[in-house]
Amino acid sequence: MLPNFFYHPRMMSYDFGPSHPLRPERLARTTALLDALVHFDPSDPGTGDVADVLQVHDEDFVDAVVRLSAMGSEEWKDQGVMEWAFPFGFGSTDNPPFPGIFEAALAYVAGSAAAARKVKEGAKLAYGIAGGLHHARRREASGFCTFNDCAIACHILREKFDRVAYVDIDVHHGDGVQWIFYDDPTLLTCSIHEDPRTLYPGTGFVKETGAEFTAVNVPMLARTTGDVWIWAFENGIMPCLERFQPEAIVLQMGADTHFLDPLAHIKNTAQDWLGAVKRIRDFGVPIVALGGGGYDMTTVPRMWVAASLTLAGIGFPENIPEPFATDWQTFSFLDVHAPGPSGFGREFAEDVVRYIQENHLRGMKPG
Repeated sequence: MLPNFFYHPRMMSYDFGPSHPLRPERLARTTALLDALVHFDPSDPGTGDVADVLQVHDEDFVDAVVRLSAMGSEEWKDQGVMEWAFPFGFGSTDNPPFPGIFEAALAYVAGSAAAARKVKEGAKLAYGIAGGLHHARRREASGFCTFNDCAIACHILREKFDRVAYVDIDVHHGDGVQWIFYDDPTLLTCSIHEDPRTLYPGTGFVKETGAEFTAVNVPMLARTTGDVWIWAFENGIMPCLERFQPEAIVLQMGADTHFLDPLAHIKNTAQDWLGAVKRIRDFGVPIVALGGGGYDMTTVPRMWVAASLTLAGIGFPENIPEPFATDWQTFSFLDVHAPGPSGFGREFAEDVVRYIQENHLRGMKPG
């Protein structure tokens, strides 16, 4: 049985349309595959509480989302409306408004908040797989993200724990969470991601260190191979966690570092990425596990299912069961072949890790 898994189909209403990369089908495939493998009885977290959102977002931004949510598509075409909405992050192809966007965004927040409260109450593990939308800032939607459920989960954990870590293995920098907590030395934000010179959001340089070196950024060159990626995770992020000694962790499990992902350029296999999930599990503190990015429909469900089961200490089979294997044309949870020779990006990764060792590990106050 998979414990404390918060999900409801209403979360699939967070839908920017058929041409948008963030497809709700990711959630449908993940939950269907889980249901085929384990006793899967997800808990309904409810429709969400705007009070949670207001802990990390400005009230005028939330009011703007409510106002846009009630409009129709013809109203959004009005030049005055778009000029008003644009500073709040709406109107681009990344974050187009849609009817009911407020309720849809609140639905995924509800899952992450419920998972965080479950851990706050004493659970060792809880899931909000529909969440992980880490780009939203205090007063701005960004990068497909309306509300920052990751930051909300961190805030809830901080109500109990003195030291909380946020670990982000998405291919994109976890910028929204970093900036929300940048001056808070009790919250360690760790992100391993593609080089900001080649990928959105253009932040996450190693020299972004936050208050008392509690922002840890491990950028990787485009086309970095999985062996280098997991080495950098082991040697860049794990020593900082060990020094900081968090009492709980929010883990953002973006699956878009996979070599098949269409929006980025890191060459991870599923098992490379899963190695980081195992290291966080083995760190031995309570975990709130969230979803995140991932835009290839053959990789995201199998990676999220493998990660969810791995965190719970449950094994998964080598092969994906039917009818999913045939329908999705992907037949194993892990990748049989790596994408080309290993070792790409090692020198750059070594420079990043060296900077962290010489700065973060010396400047960070030990837990």
